[in-house]
Amino acid sequence: MQLFELQVDFFIPLWRRIAVVVICLAWSVFEFVTLAPFWGIVFGATGVYAIWQFFLDGWPSAKEIPPAGKSE
Repeated sequence: MQLFELQVDFFIPLWRRIAVVVICLAWSVFEFVTLAPFWGIVFGATGVYAIWQFFLDGWPSAKEIPPAGKSE
């Protein structure tokens, strides 16, 4: 298990994945506008990582995701 695991059961609905990406990137823009570049970079990187995990890395099917609380 990774430190920042996003491919879990909670994110199977597409709307949740889109919401997380939009919120992270919108908050990043807000931080840059309010002159807080450190937090803008943090939230921007989180949004980009979420895009990678949710849409580019290949989303596992529901059968491939282990149930919560069980390790491999």
